[in-house]
Amino acid sequence: MTVCKFIRKLLDLKGLLVSDFQLKLRDRQLNLWVKPYKNGCLCPHCKRRRKIVRTMNKPRIWRDIPICGWSVFLWYCPREVFCPIHDRVQEDIPWASPYSHITYRFEYALFIYCQLMTQKAAARLLHIPQSTLSGLLHRSITRLRAGHKIRGLKSIGIDEISYCKGHKYATVVYDLERACVVWVGQGKGRETIDEFFAEKLSDYQKNQIKWACCDMSRTYIGAIEDHCPNATLVLDLFHIAKALNEAVDEVRKEQWRKASPDDRKALKGLRWLLYKHSSNRSKKDTRTLNALQKGNRRIHRAWVLKDEFEHFWEYQAPWAAKKFLKSWTTTALKSRLEPIRDFVKMLRKHQHRILPFVQTRLTNATAEGLNRIIRIVKNRASGFRSLQAFTDMIYLNVGDLDIPGQIPTKFRVV
Repeated sequence: MTVCKFIRKLLDLKGLLVSDFQLKLRDRQLNLWVKPYKNGCLCPHCKRRRKIVRTMNKPRIWRDIPICGWSVFLWYCPREVFCPIHDRVQEDIPWASPYSHITYRFEYALFIYCQLMTQKAAARLLHIPQSTLSGLLHRSITRLRAGHKIRGLKSIGIDEISYCKGHKYATVVYDLERACVVWVGQGKGRETIDEFFAEKLSDYQKNQIKWACCDMSRTYIGAIEDHCPNATLVLDLFHIAKALNEAVDEVRKEQWRKASPDDRKALKGLRWLLYKHSSNRSKKDTRTLNALQKGNRRIHRAWVLKDEFEHFWEYQAPWAAKKFLKSWTTTALKSRLEPIRDFVKMLRKHQHRILPFVQTRLTNATAEGLNRIIRIVKNRASGFRSLQAFTDMIYLNVGDLDIPGQIPTKFRVV
């Protein structure tokens, strides 16, 4: 076995031959002169073998994945071929994308490393500067997502995320069925979400959306109802439960401000007890809250109403849920607790957007899970200077397009 053949087998260089090599000990570089094997002289557009017109005088260089701490570079002089359909073009390079200076193998390793670790660590493993890696990552993701269209969107969720100091927000649209992000836009205003519906979806796609979930933001509610006529909007139960918890906590704060120093001792430590779901409370916690019936009846009344409302999410028949909601809101209005009364007004205003939950069981839980991954990506980088860089990492980790999966199978080696 010749040395060139041994290098080819060792590095698993599929689809090409190694004609010569050079070791640079000082720079720890391995330069390989290669050429396509059984797949050369192909038109890059129609992938057919064509007649060679000329060979380029100056070789092109591609960076390959490093081996044992050595940087590997592939050298090759591309040939120009004549295609009756596409005229004179440079032949197809089977180990790299057109106009790229890195191989498919390097590109695949770049994606996988950036999914698993910080860009600084990935750059160290790939033996390139961090700024170079960021540029390569952005260009590769942009190229692979170019022309990508959203398909099969039937259930959507909308939420906002913070990506920078100074109250800078981005709107994120999720596909709740496939648990992925389909779009990220700058800002959280109506013009941002209108941009998604106007530019990314056709009228047919808007009509195909059957379910939508969001928080109680008037911006998102208005956009969904205006653009998706066939969609049933369901308000996220976690945001409704959060609003009720805040109302109960406001009652506690009012009583705390009015209480004397001696009475405050009995109210101390109630905040997190009131927040707890009934299924997570111990018997000791329940006895502490029941003692409020004598100590502070207004807080006790708010807690009882909160516990009673939890039963709403367990109903399966819409008529029964509607009857319960009517009965509960009537009782809550008679409680003479202003924060609870405000919650009831909000509940009645959005009743037709809350009741569909009984049939659909649709929530933004999937979106919140994806948001957790997005926050991990942001924390791993200690924040992003621009939304574009953050968006690229979101698409790479939880996007609707499997970006590493776009690399040809035989080059998916790490």
